[in-house]
Amino acid sequence: MVGTAGGQANAPVSHQQVLQSGAKCLDCHAAIQKSTTAARPGPMGVRFNHQFHLGMGNVAPLIAAAVDAKKYLGPVLALWRAQLNTKDACQACHRGLDQADAATQANFPHMADCLVCHNKIDNPFSCEKCHTVSAVKLKPASHTKDYVDTHSSGKLNLDKPSCVICHGVDFRCLGCH
Repeated sequence: MVGTAGGQANAPVSHQQVLQSGAKCLDCHAAIQKSTTAARPGPMGVRFNHQFHLGMGNVAPLIAAAVDAKKYLGPVLALWRAQLNTKDACQACHRGLDQADAATQANFPHMADCLVCHNKIDNPFSCEKCHTVSAVKLKPASHTKDYVDTHSSGKLNLDKPSCVICHGVDFRCLGCH
């Protein structure tokens, strides 16, 4: 992660070293406590209300419970499942920073984390609540003009879990087609 101080770029910060020294995330990122419309740069352009979510406390147990109950809507890696045992509210979603020299996309929340609580999916209308749709194309690259014909032919070897992250658990293919 590259910080700025007075417009000057700082060297990347080793989150591992900072966190192992006993510092807390909010020691450096204090402004995030009041942030209600943070726009996350990157390919998905997500708006997020840190103030509201930090007010809920540590959501790691909620995410862990969804994983353990097999209700988590994404792939689960044993490494980050273990990281959900954190007592740090920030690291509930920003997992692995205590083991990272530089923050990367891997340390940002997964959409499936959000869907543990925000599970009412009405694609595409619910997407716009968080994703700045005007700035990003949410439709996967695989959804080409001939996608309906191709995926309904069985040639793509799709499985329902690959669809639920956007379409929700209760979607039915014939609901759209």
